[in-house]
Amino acid sequence: MYHGNRLEVERVQTGVRIEKRILKVMKALAEYHDLTLGDLIEGIVLHAFEGKSPFSATNLKLIADLKKIYKLDLDATASHKLIERKPGKANQS
Repeated sequence: MYHGNRLEVERVQTGVRIEKRILKVMKALAEYHDLTLGDLIEGIVLHAFEGKSPFSATNLKLIADLKKIYKLDLDATASHKLIERKPGKANQS
């Protein structure tokens, strides 16, 4: 159902585990754009489903800056290679 230029959807609450620094960058990006984290994720996924980039050059620069701030050194090559640190194991950095 449409409300003006809005599309009514049904949302569900979910628990998702995500790498800590990725989440920090995503939350900061959402805050910068005055979006909820859920809205940001939905936008990213809808763009990705169509093979489109969800980010402008300006946003990519902002993301690069946020990655530096939060010491996020992962890139797309890390996808599907991440393993979770065992509880109690000290950070090696």
